[in-house]
Amino acid sequence: MRAQRYDRERGHERRETRSTRALTVTDLHLDFPTWSRPRRGLRHRTDVRAGKVTRQTDYVITDLTAQQAFPQKVAYLTRSQRTIENRLHFVRDTAFAEDASKIRAKHGPENMATLRNLAINTLRRAGNRSIAAGLRGVSYTLHTRPLALIRLA
Repeated sequence: MRAQRYDRERGHERRETRSTRALTVTDLHLDFPTWSRPRRGLRHRTDVRAGKVTRQTDYVITDLTAQQAFPQKVAYLTRSQRTIENRLHFVRDTAFAEDASKIRAKHGPENMATLRNLAINTLRRAGNRSIAAGLRGVSYTLHTRPLALIRLA
């Protein structure tokens, strides 16, 4: 197993090194043809201020063939998944306190997630970079502003 891709970044008072390696899996006799070339991602992060070092390993199995899943593409897809986490799930939790929600029955959680996504996407489409600030702005004119955002007023 040899490293096929290294990325290094520095910012937000930390240094981060990511490597993507191709793994060879043989003789498992699984009915998944793409399991023959899974990828392993290894991330080392150093907090410059505190000196704390963390290490995270993740394994990626994709439906791409071995020829399509070259290390640069797998690294990009892995990073884009974290972008989804940061741009959507983190915002839903911080702006709407989704993790603290008491709605757990039947389709309630899915319905509320859909409404939260609608609110986030509507505010972003209206030009709000901060969802929290956009929510505050909408709350000031509660009876007209939300309808204007979705073009119903």
